[in-house]
Amino acid sequence: MPDQHSDTILSRLMALHPKIIDLNLDRMAYILEKLNHPERHLPPVVHVAGTNGKGSLIATLRSILEAAGYSVHVYTSPHLVRFAERIVLNGDIIPEPELTDLLLKCEEANGTDPITYFEITTAAAFKAFAENPADILLLETGLGGRLDATNMVDKPALTAITPVSHDHEQFLGSDLAGIAREKAGIMKNGVPVVIGPQDALVKDTLQEHAADVGAPVVPHEDSWSFEIQADHWIYKGGDLSGAWPNPALKGAHQVANAATALACLEQLKGFHISPDAVKTGLETIVWPARLQPLTKGVLPSQVPDGVEIWLDGGHNEAAGARIAESFKEWNGAEPVPVYLISGMLNTKDQISFFRKLQPIVEKAVAVPIDGETAATPAAELATLGQAAGLDMTTAPSVEEAVDILIPHLAKRPCRLLICGSLYLAGRILRENS
Repeated sequence: MPDQHSDTILSRLMALHPKIIDLNLDRMAYILEKLNHPERHLPPVVHVAGTNGKGSLIATLRSILEAAGYSVHVYTSPHLVRFAERIVLNGDIIPEPELTDLLLKCEEANGTDPITYFEITTAAAFKAFAENPADILLLETGLGGRLDATNMVDKPALTAITPVSHDHEQFLGSDLAGIAREKAGIMKNGVPVVIGPQDALVKDTLQEHAADVGAPVVPHEDSWSFEIQADHWIYKGGDLSGAWPNPALKGAHQVANAATALACLEQLKGFHISPDAVKTGLETIVWPARLQPLTKGVLPSQVPDGVEIWLDGGHNEAAGARIAESFKEWNGAEPVPVYLISGMLNTKDQISFFRKLQPIVEKAVAVPIDGETAATPAAELATLGQAAGLDMTTAPSVEEAVDILIPHLAKRPCRLLICGSLYLAGRILRENS
């Protein structure tokens, strides 16, 4: 009898395919057929693709829909602390016994045939969502869109494309229009697509693809827009137009995600969203490691009083720009010094990420990400940071990086930023909360 614990099963599943990512829908079609097509028995689906903001958009939609009284399934990736976070059933993380049972059934259905970790776990998620009733499913793509394992849903209720930029270039290429076309692959004939704020090239590419497949387009600027005010923001669109409180998630980019969420909600047929639900939902969004203040645990106790610790899983150029912009917006008359601790994967464009942070960072420390084979060694990451203009050294751990920065953190008020990878952020949360 095999070990029946989800972590052990997931470790076995990792060995079924030599590549972590191999974009192809044939394996998904095969296992879903073996599982009697759970993807055909889902609640109404909102399918979300994009480079940045997918998770924040889904978190905002979930918060508002739940405030309106709807039961919500959610599928996101990657997880921060444990795999079960990826599958939320009616507002709760999937219980361990149910997850174990699903993984064993998928393992048995697939046998020893090659299949990637993301594909077989997505199949398990589809089965979970099909077997548990809910009003709606919020479904995030893993990578790309056209050949993503989640793109087996033939007729979602709605699709949405968050801002598209460069990331995962080893799989999606470096041509921005080409990346946009891959993301656009989730669009379906007759299914509205909400397009979030985009560069002009990306917006044109997405609209061209929508026209080709016959998807009604609901684009930012043309169909809806938003304005950021001092203590609130204004949405201009359809029935949800008006002034709204700032979302619980920090940063001006989260207002853009909130506005995209309202545009999505206006397109959902059969759902009634009251102003009270929008207000409550915006004020209670939870989405960890997105400009998250860290106030509990070992690290906060390690730094002097008055030092703000901020955790973010951003890892590409656009994310670096958003973090820098947010910190600048929060400054008063004098800029608040920022000190950086960063660990990153070798699949990311580290120099471009660091260049966006360089104008706000006084000193930085590169750290390894233990247990991640794709993590960039600290010495190599520091060299890349230096090439981007950072005063960057190395440490063997985050705690030792804090020790290096302690003399600088005495210059209060100041901010300590830990970022560069969701995997690093997950380890920080596991150890500090």
